[in-house]
Amino acid sequence: MARRYDPERRQRIIDAAIRVTGRSGIAGLSHRTVAAEADVPLGSTTYHFASLDELLVAALRQANEGFAAAVRESGILADPRCDVATELARLTGAWLAGDRTGVELEYELYLAALRRPALRPVAAEWAEGVADTLAARTDPVTARALVALLDGICLQVLLTGVPYDERYAREMLARLVPAAPGPVPAAPGPFPADQPAAGPAGPTTVG
Repeated sequence: MARRYDPERRQRIIDAAIRVTGRSGIAGLSHRTVAAEADVPLGSTTYHFASLDELLVAALRQANEGFAAAVRESGILADPRCDVATELARLTGAWLAGDRTGVELEYELYLAALRRPALRPVAAEWAEGVADTLAARTDPVTARALVALLDGICLQVLLTGVPYDERYAREMLARLVPAAPGPVPAAPGPFPADQPAAGPAGPTTVG
């Protein structure tokens, strides 16, 4: 029997792997559980992904798009007057307040790289991608420091249950990247004839 043409099957398998991991963790992931979730034959999962590591790489690459896409689509790059620290703190809060399952899944896959070397290049891709985006407004070294700080703040929120503190995040981020310069004040007009100009030490008083 000819195989039915199904161009979306690979994507459905990746989506199923993300759902299984979100529900049961990395430990619950197998070709069999993913095949059942995707409603495809077991052989389809091994055809598209010879190993679980290959499947996890694809899932991590897709999950990583959450926060990275939010940064790319924000006003951080579009408006040079945008305060990078304020905008990053806001974006992080919005991301953490969104689909919590998706946020936890992204970090679960990200941290799985500790035990699965095959995932490390993809985990590095995420950090490098966000840093490259931020480097357009700062510089490469500062951008990497911003990503590291955001990583630490997010992990604390996820692992300790402490609520996200946007003000604290903004203050810490601002230590790494200064606020955008405000408008240049207008030059003062001519002094009235009866008002002496102030010198470096203040107005001169005639005694």
